[in-house]
Amino acid sequence: MTASNESAKNSANATARKSTAKRTTATAKRAESKATAAASQAETAAHDAEKAASTTLGSASETTKRTGRAVASGLQAGQQAVTANAAKAATAATAAWAVVKNRKMIAAGAAAGVVGVAGAAFAVGRSTAKPPVGPLTRLVGGRI
Repeated sequence: MTASNESAKNSANATARKSTAKRTTATAKRAESKATAAASQAETAAHDAEKAASTTLGSASETTKRTGRAVASGLQAGQQAVTANAAKAATAATAAWAVVKNRKMIAAGAAAGVVGVAGAAFAVGRSTAKPPVGPLTRLVGGRI
């Protein structure tokens, strides 16, 4: 080969290297712009996600506060109901103990009441069963 052929090869190789470098640079620039666009979109998405998380966190915090207040009022109402029921149970137990303790006197009082009612009914029935009579007959008990 001759020197001019060699020079032509070198020139062709240098031109090929330059065009390859230009293509590589252009491809790198396009990739860089695409990556920059993707990064900005990712940053925007991350910012939106942060806002949504912040809003959700605030909402969850408010819901937790409301739930806590509801639970506290429910516990207070339950405590008041238990206290009221305990007082009612204590009153009922006291009355029941008084009945058991004084059962003999209660039975005697009930028996006396039944005897009194029966005696009164007998007396009223007896007085209404007699025919009306005069004063002299009443005086001698109905023998005249």
